[in-house]
Amino acid sequence: MSEPKTLREFAHARSGDKGNISNIGVFVYREEDYVALVKYLTAGAVAAHFRGIVHGPVLRYELPKIVGLNFVMHHALGGGVTRSLALDTHGKCLSSLLLDMQLPDNFRPF
Repeated sequence: MSEPKTLREFAHARSGDKGNISNIGVFVYREEDYVALVKYLTAGAVAAHFRGIVHGPVLRYELPKIVGLNFVMHHALGGGVTRSLALDTHGKCLSSLLLDMQLPDNFRPF
């Protein structure tokens, strides 16, 4: 079996919003992959992935009992739902964009 090349190949995600803040919850399909998720999917990696979209801090919260991470991204929605001119004012597609993140060559999910 080949190694996963994108986050989508070993995790799924959901996103939401509140004002100008977007959050993305990322959850591994297999519990044993949680350690790799914590190691590779840092707040810095998410901030870099969304450079140009997210203009504030990215905070990461670990959720080990449900094998996931929650990212809270400030200044991420162009002013918020009622002020943004973005096509996706709620940031619902941000989870899909995050799942397209390329994983490092040395990524080992097991």
